[in-house]
Amino acid sequence: MGRTPRFDLPGIPQHIVQRGNNRLPCYLDDHDRLEYLHLLREALTATGVRLHAYLLTDNHVHLLATPTAPGDLSRMMQKFGRQYAGLFNARHRRTGTLWEGRYKACLVGDERYLLTCQRYIELNPVRARITDDPLAWRWSSCAAHLGQRGGSMLTPHPAWLALDADPVRRSHIWRGLLDEAMTEEQLDEIRTYLQQQRAWGRDDFRAMVEARTRRFAGTRQRIDR
Repeated sequence: MGRTPRFDLPGIPQHIVQRGNNRLPCYLDDHDRLEYLHLLREALTATGVRLHAYLLTDNHVHLLATPTAPGDLSRMMQKFGRQYAGLFNARHRRTGTLWEGRYKACLVGDERYLLTCQRYIELNPVRARITDDPLAWRWSSCAAHLGQRGGSMLTPHPAWLALDADPVRRSHIWRGLLDEAMTEEQLDEIRTYLQQQRAWGRDDFRAMVEARTRRFAGTRQRIDR
């Protein structure tokens, strides 16, 4: 049986997660992380994909990005993922697969869904108990959104820009949102839609996705046996 194609609509943000094979590290030091971000920046420029948020941990990466044409995001992930794996293997004198199969991706609705997903990504180090302050984790887009670092490869999403027209006030508002704990319901929703690679948003958003793709875009309830 062939693999079910991912939902891929131009102009619709996608939450992407790619993990190291067997949950093993895909970055062993800061050099690896800088190399990954360098290749990511080049891939964004080459494809026109717009990156809104990101996070690197030891064994996986989160991206929130919007493609401008069908297939752009998939081609970007495949190309620069292979490039990075080749450099990683050569530098660390290893062979074999670096990534755990295909990356996971789900469509994300606008406004509160987009901002909640961005919070989920940048708060990952806090949930993982790496740090108490997401700003302290260098390898994410958090510092750029809080005005503490330039975000040259980031394209702010309109939903984030709409928080306030003034960049300083907008950063303060974002700091306040990051200080709020996410609910278990929000966490479960995000993880479920990502695992099943569906369309996370309001009912009318999923209806639009289903109309354009002629595929079911909601999640399926797990049946315990």
